[in-house]
Amino acid sequence: MPKYLYNLKHRYKIIFKNTGTMLVYFGIGLILFGTLSLLYKDFNSLYSFLESGLISIFVGSFFILIGWNKENDSINIQDAIVIIFLVWTLAIFFSALPFVFSGILNIHHAIFESTSGWTTTGLTLVDVEKIPKIFLLWRSLMQYFGGAGFALIMVIATGALGVGLYQAEGRTDNVVPNLRDSAKIIFGIYLSWAIIGIFLLKFIAGLNFFDAFNHTLTALATGGFSTKINSVGEFNNVNAEIIIIILMISGGTGFGVHYAALRRKDLFKKNPEPKTMFFILLISIFLLLFFTTKILYGFFGGLRHAVFQAVSALTGTGFSTVSYDNWNNFGLLIMTILMILGGMMDSTSGGLKLFRVFVIWKIITHQIKNYFKPEGSVFHIEVYKGISKKRISYDTLRDVIAVVSMYFLIYIIGVLVLLSYGYTMEDSLFEYASALSAVGLSVGITTPNAPLGVIWIETLGMYLGRLEFFVIFFAIIKIFRDIKDVIQLKFLKLRGGDPF
Repeated sequence: MPKYLYNLKHRYKIIFKNTGTMLVYFGIGLILFGTLSLLYKDFNSLYSFLESGLISIFVGSFFILIGWNKENDSINIQDAIVIIFLVWTLAIFFSALPFVFSGILNIHHAIFESTSGWTTTGLTLVDVEKIPKIFLLWRSLMQYFGGAGFALIMVIATGALGVGLYQAEGRTDNVVPNLRDSAKIIFGIYLSWAIIGIFLLKFIAGLNFFDAFNHTLTALATGGFSTKINSVGEFNNVNAEIIIIILMISGGTGFGVHYAALRRKDLFKKNPEPKTMFFILLISIFLLLFFTTKILYGFFGGLRHAVFQAVSALTGTGFSTVSYDNWNNFGLLIMTILMILGGMMDSTSGGLKLFRVFVIWKIITHQIKNYFKPEGSVFHIEVYKGISKKRISYDTLRDVIAVVSMYFLIYIIGVLVLLSYGYTMEDSLFEYASALSAVGLSVGITTPNAPLGVIWIETLGMYLGRLEFFVIFFAIIKIFRDIKDVIQLKFLKLRGGDPF
């Protein structure tokens, strides 16, 4: 066997073994979670989670079997990209199975719901007033752990094994030099906010424990799944809205920025993303208030709803306190722009991310200033990201342009698909921005009666947006190229040739 084929086989053994290991753990988690159904004496739900968990364990065990290798080689970045692609895809599928086995959703709608959960989007096709409580809890946990990401969990659990996965998932928030310690600190911040949020919503806002628990998890994950059909608006509780706003902003803030605020307040003040977020919020709240919400709800009611909706849209959470049926096009446009911009880098938010927005703004202002400087002046911009200073180089700008370009390419395709089904331009722009930026707000397009083409294009948008496009594209291209190389080399071997 040529050396190339041997090395390729060895790398895929590593990929299958590690993917299988994560799927086995995932299956065990599904089964353990399903046992909570016994608290509600809901045996139908118990069986659905048990069956789904066993399937995940079986598939994971099969992967481990075909990838079994005595050597415990490290994962390189290309291996990690394929693993992340396989784990996210299969985890979404296995998470959808309980909805199917319990008879709540068909497979198309179940995959949509699961994708919306793990990508922390919040668009939903279920009637939250009719499904069992165990499934409401499952939706919230999907969003909470989806916000953290599989890579973060694997780094904590396995240490060095998860390093490549962490990078492949697009994270850069190393708050301390040791990646495992960094992951523990990040998850500690995430968990601490969850405890604080549950306490505040239960004892300050007066929500029952179940509602407080679910809304805290999905607010921090900037996911937006609610236990109420009218979302947060059904509570009509100002205290709850203020607490959830704090949680949404916390979830939309990068973990490195959190750490800087806790340990290095001087560096926190130098971070541009919080300033960018509050500047955008200030402008958007003003515009929403005076051109949309004040007209509908009066000044104080308008201010209350403008603040909540703006924070929900920019952080990518998707909670709402009002319906958008009576909103004018200007208000919907502002909300669409906020959803596209998104929260901070290394947060649980989606969208373009405010660090990229800030970089683009910096480059524009630099180019204007540079026009008045002597020729040959050096391009040099440095900004703080978390606790570290980063230089904005041409490589950084290239990455920003690539992600922004890919975002709008996919966005245009998605909007065109929605338009082809007869939806209006303003509704299509709003709805697909919500899906692609993992927000979850809706103007009514996303319903159980929506055409399957609409369901699947939104599912694809949520999936691509969460992993920021290139991880998925790189993984698919690598898999197909490797298959092509194997076929070509096998063909050459059959013909008696040997390229090596």
